[in-house]
This record gives sequence, structure tokens and C-alpha cells, in this order.
Amino acid sequence: MNVKSRARVVAALGTAALGLGFLAAPAQADPNPVTQYRTLAGVGSDTTQDVVNGLGNVITNAIGQKTVASWDATGSASIKTKATGCDLARPNGSSAGIDALRNAVDTNSGCLDFARSSRGPADVSTTDLTWIPFAKDAVSWAKRSDSALPADLTVAQLKGIYECTLTSLNGVALTPVLPQSNSGTRQFFLASIGVTAPGACVQQGVQENDGTVLDTVGDIAPYSVAQYTAQEKLVVTDRRGAAVLGSIGSVAPRNADKTLNLSFPFTRDVYNVVPTAKLGNTTIAQTFVGSTSKVCAASTTIANYGFGTLGTACGATTVTGER
Repeated sequence: MNVKSRARVVAALGTAALGLGFLAAPAQADPNPVTQYRTLAGVGSDTTQDVVNGLGNVITNAIGQKTVASWDATGSASIKTKATGCDLARPNGSSAGIDALRNAVDTNSGCLDFARSSRGPADVSTTDLTWIPFAKDAVSWAKRSDSALPADLTVAQLKGIYECTLTSLNGVALTPVLPQSNSGTRQFFLASIGVTAPGACVQQGVQENDGTVLDTVGDIAPYSVAQYTAQEKLVVTDRRGAAVLGSIGSVAPRNADKTLNLSFPFTRDVYNVVPTAKLGNTTIAQTFVGSTSKVCAASTTIANYGFGTLGTACGATTVTGER
């Protein structure tokens, strides 16, 4: 990692720590209090951590107790998800959360019940896990507001930028930036622009959805549109810095009212991943499964965090995989 990359990582972690320590938002980081061990424990995606925290604040059981506990992608190095044992290293990102859930299943530890994921399965060799969609997001690219880079890029231009074959635009030297390797947003974005292996010019390893890492006018990075909107609305900690969203192929990622544009080319479902064998568990089923589940019924909360709702597609159990 070069000096600039290291500086970006430090800045991203510092911003996250500042947000956790000093800015209050409706969806608090980690369960509050952390010793309130709820029935369902989950970890994973940075993109969906805030909306799932918000859902955790409104979803209750028959006697009014909160049932969903969700730990943020960043924060303390370790977390404790259940009252007995279950001291875990904090998983950062979709892939890390899914791996932690797989480990909990394989060891029968009972420490995790679901993983947050902003991507679909990367390995469909088994049906051990089920990806249950609950909202719609999109991923665009962001630049600094003071940059002379164009406000609109084509997919071919983005592919060239991240393969390092296109190195400047409008006289500005480009510095493409990517989130850390466990990020579902990173994986979705690279697949969407047709990049298998990022070029050597790409700065890698930052925390996703943090515009403060864009510290020069040539920087661009993928950004969750829902996260950008929630940060702009101050529903969550505002990490945008000077970042502004770009368009792709002359299509804006948001409508005039700043809601998600479902015609944007890079839209995606976001998921809660559960062990397939536990789909029949009463609490998991009532919480996640089907369009009338408690998560799907909380459409106002989902929309408040910048996501689009899925209607009857919410809560489907047709997508399965290994990781």
C-alpha cells in the first residue's frame, strides 16, 4: 500500500470513529445497549448496516421486545453477539459477514443468525445459505464537487478507468479508488463495468461509502446511492465530504425528488442472508421471509434510508448459494 492509500484508509477509519463517537443518528451503531442480546444477531455489509439498525429499532416480538441485533461493519475490533461466548472479530463487509455466518453454521456455535449483504451469492455450489432480498439500491460513481471531471461517464469509460487504460479526462489525471476487498459494493461495481482485475493505478482498501477519502480532484470511487441519500438527509452520519454522485450513460442515479432512479443501469437488490436449514424457524420466517414479513412490512423505514422498496418481491427465498 502506498502512502496515499494508507492516508485514505486512516481518514476513512477516523471518519467512521468520529461518526460512532460524536454524531447521533436514528439508527445507532451496534445494538444499544450492546449487552441487550436480541434473538437474531447479524453482521456484514457497510451499505445496509444503517437501514438494518433502523429495522432493528422498529421490529419487535409479541411482547414489544426488539428482536434484531445488527453490528456495524466498523467500530471496535471485536464484538459479542450472544450472552454466552460468541466473542468474534468484527466482520467488515458483505463477504466477511457471510463468511462469519457460514462459520457459525459449520461450528453450530449459534453466534450469528443472519448476514447483511449488498451482493448476491458468489458461489452457488451449494444451497446452504439463502439470500432474502428486502430493498433496492444502486451503485454509481462519485467525484469531488470541485473537480473538472465530467458529471457523466459511460460504462466503457468506467471500465477503462478501472483497468488503467483511460488515465485522464478534461485534462484531469484520474485516480480510481476502490473499497476494501470484502465489500459487496466493490464486487457489484466491478462486475457491472466488466472489470475482472483492477489495474495497477487503482487505489484500494478504503471503507466504502465514505466521500472523505476523495482528497484530490482526479479521484473517483463507487458509492451506494441509498447510502449517499441517507447521509445527505442526515438520517445517518454524513460521510460524503465533497463527494457528488455522477451519472452513467446520461442516466442519473436519482430522480428529481432525490429518490432512487429505478431506470439507472446499476441497480441491485440488497439482502439478509440466513441458513437455508433455518428458513422454517418461526422468528427468522416472521422477520425475513415473504412480502408480509416484519422487515418487508417496514417499507417506510426502508425508504427513509434511501432505498427503494421491492413490493411482492420482498422476502423471496429463491436465491441460494454457499458464499
